[in-house]
Order: sequence, then structure tokens, then C-alpha cells
Amino acid sequence: MGSDTFLILITVLGIALLLFLVMKSKLQAFVALLISSLFIGVASGLELDEVITSIEEGMGGTLGFIAIVVGLGAMFGEMLRVSGGAERLAITLVNKFGEGRVQWALGLTGFIVAIPVFLDVALVILIPIVYSLAQKTKKSTLYFGIPLLAGLAVTHSFVPPTPGPISVASILGADLGWVILFGALAGLPAMIIAGPIFGKYIGNKIHVKVPDFVTQNEMEQEKNEKELPSFLSIVLLILIPLVLILVNTVSGQILPEDSFTRSLLTFIGHPFIALTLSTLLTFYFLGTKRGYTKEEIQNIATKSLEPAGIIILVTGAGGVFKQTLINSGVGDILGEMMATSSLPIVLLAFLISTFVRVAQGSATVAMITAAGLMSPIISMMDVSEPMLGLLVISIASGATVFSHVNDSGFWLVNRFFGLTEKQTLQTWTVMETLIGFIGFGVVFAISFFV
Repeated sequence: MGSDTFLILITVLGIALLLFLVMKSKLQAFVALLISSLFIGVASGLELDEVITSIEEGMGGTLGFIAIVVGLGAMFGEMLRVSGGAERLAITLVNKFGEGRVQWALGLTGFIVAIPVFLDVALVILIPIVYSLAQKTKKSTLYFGIPLLAGLAVTHSFVPPTPGPISVASILGADLGWVILFGALAGLPAMIIAGPIFGKYIGNKIHVKVPDFVTQNEMEQEKNEKELPSFLSIVLLILIPLVLILVNTVSGQILPEDSFTRSLLTFIGHPFIALTLSTLLTFYFLGTKRGYTKEEIQNIATKSLEPAGIIILVTGAGGVFKQTLINSGVGDILGEMMATSSLPIVLLAFLISTFVRVAQGSATVAMITAAGLMSPIISMMDVSEPMLGLLVISIASGATVFSHVNDSGFWLVNRFFGLTEKQTLQTWTVMETLIGFIGFGVVFAISFFV
């Protein structure tokens, strides 16, 4: 092992290498994280067999949790998508809220739908509703689109079982109940301000018509409303895992350790059990009861694991990055530096995540890199369970701000709304930045009381 300064320098170079591989070499994030971890391990003076051990420990320790949760969540979300559950939520909420409050309905729709469904998939499913409303009212698509995007983006970043917060929680060892609670507390005001409020402002300022490439068929709902699942069944299926996980967290705080009730609630409220139960219920109520064969349900579940696979591997590589920092001794040094620093740990987590996000674009890579750097620091400090939950949302907030041309989400919105690059910066980028800073502001304020 070298001096403290040398180890810090090696870590900085490792992060620089990671950014170079992702940004310039366009190397897949999974491979880039592994290479950066190898560099830090070897350059810091670890024995070669210790470097291999770090990889095994980091990958295995992280995937033991993340693979199950993300895999189950992906199957749950795909069944919701295929059955038309997302459309049912949107149509019912828009009808209930009425034309005058349709922006609030779209924001809430995005917030709920993105819990089990990936953001880009949810946008593809729901964008025809935005087109249809814009066509009927002659308003800018942004008037309806920004609230929907804000709802989708907030949940995508803040509320498990979406992959981002799940990955960070896994690396930091945070309890998902606290993450869900603080994610909702930070996310709802962020969605309201960045969604309906900002959407109304920017929709009146920039008038964007429905893109020319959109055909009338795309604006029409493919499914007859009578064929869609019921609104209540969809809401209940989405809420079941969240409620079970939250009950698990609450019971751990208020019930005695030797209580049978606490043991039972801890078991059924563990993310593994909660998501398994919810996924099985989804297969039955949205699959079997709606006429899908066993083979069709199996194919839907299998297909859903394709996009989940890369998320699982990237998160596992983030675990390797974390473990290498710990085994190399860098974690101890960073922890000691943090212990003597006046900088709040929640703010540090936000700043690290923001830096990586702006530099290379990917919110997932930003979250995982920041979590990897924060994990050894946390291990050196006395951090409570609620504070770990706040740190997850702080990192997620930093990974949300300042989305620009190096972010795939930027171009997704640019294409679907037919915007210029300048208009995308004025709309999507500002919306994302509002979400990130409001989310951080909420958790930073809460951090003074936990």
C-alpha cells in the first residue's frame, strides 16, 4: 500500500478512466466499471489474487439482492404493459380529473406507472394520450407531455422497485422501506413543480405541434376500454409490494424483536417475498384471468428479463467498484477525511453523483459510481438506517439534474416530441434539473432531523 495521497490519486485516475471509457471509447458501462476497478486494485498495490477476490466479493454480494428484485420487478412491469394496465390508469385518471386538471392526472399517471415499468417503455405506451389531448385542445404537446415526463422521471429515479434506487440501496445497504418513504416525500413535490406547474408555463411559452411522423392510428387507443383491466386492480397490484415493504420497515421500529408478528411482517415485507407475491398475483389477475395461456405468460416473463439483464450486470460491476475501493484501503482514507470534514454527507453524495452525471450522461452510471464511492465512507461512520435512505435519494437526485446531449433520455424526448436541441434543453433539461434539486432540497432538510 502506498501513502494516503497516492491512494487518493489512484482513485481519481480510476474515475477518470471510467469516464473516458464510457464517454470517448463508448465502452459498455459494465465492462468500463470492471476495467476501472481492476486499475484501482492493481495500481493501489493489492495482490493480484486479492484483486480477483474483490471482483468476486463485490459482484456476488451485490447480485445476491439486486438480481432477484430487478428480475421480479421486470416481469411485474411487463405483465402490466402487455395487459394494457398502464393505459387503463391513464384513461381513468384523465377522465376523473377532467380537462381542466388533466395535467395533474398525467403527472400522477406517470408517477404510478413508472414504479413497475421502465421509463422509456412507459413513455412509448402513454405518448399517444399526449398526442390525442394536444390534437383535441390545440395546445402545445409540452403542456401535457411535461407533466407526464415529470411523473415518469421522478419515480424512475426515486421510488423502488425501479432499478436506479434499488441499485444504490443495494450498494449502500439501505432499507427499501426508508428509500420508498423518502423517495415519495421528495418525489411528489418535485413532480408537482416540475410537472403541472412548469408544464403549464413552458407549454404556453413554446408551442409544439404533434410531430408530423405521428399517424392518426398512433393517436388512437389500440385497445377498447372495455378490454382493459380495471383501474382498481392495477392500483392494488402496484401498491401491494410497496405497502408490504413499508410495513416491514415500520414493524421493525415499533414491535419488539421477539414478537411473532414482527417476524411474520419482516418475512412477507422483505422485497424478495413482497415482489414474488405481487408478480404471481399479476400473472394470475392480468394473465390467466384475462385469457392468456401458461405459455404466453411464460414468454412475456422471459422477454421482460432481456432489458433487466444489463441493469443487473452494471449494478454488479458497481458492487465490484465499491469492494475494490474498500479492499484497497481507499475507503478508510475517504472515511477519515469525511469524519473531519464539515461538509454534510448528504451534500457530498449529491455533488459526486451530479459530477458524474454531467460528465458522462447516464443516470445509472452516475448513481452506481457515486454509491460505490460513498459506500466505504459510510462504513467508517455511524450512519442510521433513515440516513442511508436519505443518501440513496440524494444520489438519485444528483444523477437526475442537468440532462443534456450525452444522455439517451434527452434524445428520446427530442424525438417523441419533435423538438429542436434548444427546445429540448429548455424543456426536458430544465424539468430534470428541477426534479433533482427539489428532491435533494427535501432530503437535505429531512437530514437535519434524523
